[in-house]
Amino acid sequence: MVMEAKSNLLARINDSLNDIRPFLKVDGGNVEVVDVTEDNIVHVRWMGNCETCSMSAMTMKAGIEQAIRNKMPEIKGVIAINGV
Repeated sequence: MVMEAKSNLLARINDSLNDIRPFLKVDGGNVEVVDVTEDNIVHVRWMGNCETCSMSAMTMKAGIEQAIRNKMPEIKGVIAINGV
């Protein structure tokens, strides 16, 4: 992936998460986009209370992944590189 295209893709992914971040912040957490692979898998890092929350897996599928894929259907999946 060309660096400029990857940078643009990461920015679009971050923008797609702006709708869900307020809900994470209410609970003292957040999520950071770390990378996107060549096969369109997004790597995120849980931050704050989200790192140890037992609901992180559900938040990942029903919140984070859905928010990204709604705006960017080319994304194949999202995985956390830390957390529960």
